[in-house]
Amino acid sequence: MSTRLRDGLSAALIALSCLLLPFGAAASWAAYGLADTGRYVTAMAPLASDPAVRRAAADALGTGIMREVDRRLAGAPASPAPGTVRPFVRDAADSFTRTATFRTAWDAGNRAVHDAVLDALRDGRAGPVTVDLAPITAQVKERLLDDHVTVARHIPVEHTEVPVLGADELARLRKGYDVLEVAGFWLPVAAAVLAVAGIAVAACRRRAVTAAALGTALGGALLVLAVTFGRRLTLADLPEAAHRPAAGAVYDALTQPLRSVAWSLVALGLAVALTARLAAHLARRRRAAVRPATDPAPPPTRARV
Repeated sequence: MSTRLRDGLSAALIALSCLLLPFGAAASWAAYGLADTGRYVTAMAPLASDPAVRRAAADALGTGIMREVDRRLAGAPASPAPGTVRPFVRDAADSFTRTATFRTAWDAGNRAVHDAVLDALRDGRAGPVTVDLAPITAQVKERLLDDHVTVARHIPVEHTEVPVLGADELARLRKGYDVLEVAGFWLPVAAAVLAVAGIAVAACRRRAVTAAALGTALGGALLVLAVTFGRRLTLADLPEAAHRPAAGAVYDALTQPLRSVAWSLVALGLAVALTARLAAHLARRRRAAVRPATDPAPPPTRARV
């Protein structure tokens, strides 16, 4: 095989490897990061202390409580106006989001929702995905009793199914999940194999290593840009602007591992490329230093008398 053909094949293999690398990293993050309940709950746990998330949770709790208050006070004689109750309910909900009990409920709720969605994706059942609030209520009740809140004994632990995902959304999500499970494993493997093959067939392997390293850094930079652009698109699609700070905090928490991987690819690629260039420079200096010593000395000339 000629040198030009080897270099062309090496360039094609390395370019394809660098193109698959960001897609493989994103697919692996979705398949093995988001789909792992423990990692998901760990990533979401710090958000219980985020001010934007606490405001959104307080709004949701206050709205739910006021809906129940309106239902129970409707038609009741001498009942207070809902407008007079709403500020107290809002303050109570805001105070609750600052307690350790809220953090317990936050972790339990995220774990329950993630388990329900993941089970529905894997078992292939049809129909909407729902979450039973009884286990979450039981954990909150136990935490309140541990904190010596005696009134918590009267909290009923009832089996209440709350819808999380519709049947149509579940069907679309299942198709994407099946693709991600395959792509999350094989795309990184294919990228590594193509990179090794491209370096192996190259006429100058040091140059091929440099090209693969620079392509890896470029792929990591493109992945960083994709995560940033995806954040803007996600927040722009939200119907209520008030919930965008909370949604942004959730997006940042979930994509933090992916951003770390992307920046690691950038750093690794630049480091390997710099090392390869430095090694090539040292090799040229070594050859230049050795060449004069190995050249044959010119024959001595006889001086004329």
